[in-house]
Amino acid sequence: MVKPAAATRESVMRLLSQVKDPEVPVLNIVEMGIVRGVELDAGSTRVSITPTYSGCPAMEAIEQRIRQVLDAEGFVGIQLERVYAPPWTTDWMTDEAREKLREYGIAPPAAGAGRLVQLELGDGLVCPYCGSRDTR
Repeated sequence: MVKPAAATRESVMRLLSQVKDPEVPVLNIVEMGIVRGVELDAGSTRVSITPTYSGCPAMEAIEQRIRQVLDAEGFVGIQLERVYAPPWTTDWMTDEAREKLREYGIAPPAAGAGRLVQLELGDGLVCPYCGSRDTR
């Protein structure tokens, strides 16, 4: 248990890694890059988060779970801020998150894929089951 008075940004991030993505439960919000920042003051804890897209229906569930996790550890004055700019990109996902997606059966985005405007057939997307690049 992290005592709020002794909490650090890193200890809060470890707590937040308990919050799973409701849509892809093998991933947590830290490794997905949804958590943008943590600020600690004497009387408050501020967590900045970015939705994976502006209309993400999972954000309310994610925010509720963040509050539950921090409340359970005794944090008070929890402030959640949605940050929309810059928009979330798959480039913010960790390599571990990409591997978890592959193991879950979802073809993970390649590092740097968040900068692509459009993927074309034959771009070498890898099948998460067999590793083939001959994908359609």
